[in-house]
Amino acid sequence: MRLDGIHHISAITGDAPGNVDFYTRVLGLRMIAKTVNQDDPSVYHLFYGDEHARPGADLTFFEYPGAVPGRPGAGMVHRIVWRVGCADALAFWASRLTDEGVTVTRGDGDSVRFADPEGLEHELVVSSSNDPALIAEHPDVPAEHALQGFEGVRAYSHRPDGSARMLEQLMGAERIGDEDRFQLRGERRGSWIAFDPAPENRGRQSAGVVHHVAFGTTDEDLPGWIERVAEARVPSSGFVDRHYFHSLYFREPGGVLYELATLEPGFTVDGPVEELGTTLILPPFLEPRREQIAARLTPLPDPRAGWAPAPSGATS
Repeated sequence: MRLDGIHHISAITGDAPGNVDFYTRVLGLRMIAKTVNQDDPSVYHLFYGDEHARPGADLTFFEYPGAVPGRPGAGMVHRIVWRVGCADALAFWASRLTDEGVTVTRGDGDSVRFADPEGLEHELVVSSSNDPALIAEHPDVPAEHALQGFEGVRAYSHRPDGSARMLEQLMGAERIGDEDRFQLRGERRGSWIAFDPAPENRGRQSAGVVHHVAFGTTDEDLPGWIERVAEARVPSSGFVDRHYFHSLYFREPGGVLYELATLEPGFTVDGPVEELGTTLILPPFLEPRREQIAARLTPLPDPRAGWAPAPSGATS
């Protein structure tokens, strides 16, 4: 059994309309699902990704309206690293983000670093991977410059040796070079997680902070992973049905919350790919409460109102 790198990353926002604007209009991602937190249906769970909602580019946010800014600390992911296709794409994003009033840092010319309006850090790097590019269509973002999916994440660990052991011995990761960076690669794609020295200040889980990182598996392999985690005596959630995928949650020794999430059934379980993100969708067990749930949610704009994407399959 091998894990296919990062499946999705989930974070927190205190401002759903602003979040939608930044990640769809500015960063050019597609809203692929507008639903609710299944454990707390009073708040949104927003999903952004590529044009076809494929694992490897899914960034999700739980909205807690008015949440105070968070702060990453030990046991938390502090930066999301994205792939782009070429150095010209880095120049494009540096210019586009600056024009939007976003502070940009160029990392020795080979990366672009910035934060979203709530402080969540991102980095863009030129991809050296042969994995398929996971891009979304956007009228202001040329396909050759679009974000191509996750390269990796950087996290803080209060037990880096334990974090390394779990990744290598339990999860099948391979250490990259001399730093605390570990690649998880399966048959479909791969990505990495790296650990940096934790800051002295204690972290605070709130707006602008990553909640968990999920790695990709399949329905066929998930029972084996559940068994492997149990045999290692790692406390876990056991099997969880998230409607769009099936999951297992557990914390690694350094404190980061991991999820293993399946490829199946995918976001088109609720309808065709062309309709993703256009309406509020609910898992079947919440559908009887639709009117009550919808009444409590912040009204959101349609991020694709006024423009039409190219026909499905027009880009790769």
